[in-house]
Amino acid sequence: MSNSYQSLSHSKWDCKYHVVFVPKYRKKAIFGEIRQHLGGIFHELARQKECCILEGHLMRDHVHMCIAIPPKHAVSSVIGFLKGKSALAIARQFGGKQRNFNGENFWARGYAVSTVGFEEETVRRYIREQEGNEQSGRF
Repeated sequence: MSNSYQSLSHSKWDCKYHVVFVPKYRKKAIFGEIRQHLGGIFHELARQKECCILEGHLMRDHVHMCIAIPPKHAVSSVIGFLKGKSALAIARQFGGKQRNFNGENFWARGYAVSTVGFEEETVRRYIREQEGNEQSGRF
């Protein structure tokens, strides 16, 4: 087996996903201070679910991430957790400064997901190159 496989008590796994999700109404809401804090928030939330964000990029109107999720967690529950808790964190930090940032209304319902498989480097490069050479959106 490859060195990239991780272990649980009774299994070896290498489950990586490319995930994309958007703010509600695809508003250009991911900018400024929110953009600076959101990457750290996503990493901390992923650690809480025993996941690891391998690559990520915040665009003004959507989020790309390559994330490793253990097989004991459903992808939908992890993404729901990331979106829900990050929306609450955004509302707590920025709710008093700007209107319409209550936790339940930041992210749109749903997401796009695909398995990475053996093309991990291709997916990671795609995510890195989302916004040309701009580095501020990477997390």
